[in-house]
Amino acid sequence: MPTIVVDVMPKAELLDPQGKAVAGALARMGVESFSGVRIGKRFELTVDGDVSDAVLDQVREIAADVLSNSVIEDVVGVEVVE
Repeated sequence: MPTIVVDVMPKAELLDPQGKAVAGALARMGVESFSGVRIGKRFELTVDGDVSDAVLDQVREIAADVLSNSVIEDVVGVEVVE
């Protein structure tokens, strides 16, 4: 059964306290290779049957309406994983 993966991230202009906390932890560990960390959400939807354009359109609508908060988050990816 195919799976559709939806990735949601905080809007770039908003603070990401979780990402900031991880960035601070990395710095305390001596890891200096990264200039920033942002933390998002990943949703996996298992599809019964084939993934058609209609199914993808439905997932994009669900992602915008249910899986993300459009005020503070962006849907950054919708991908089919076999």
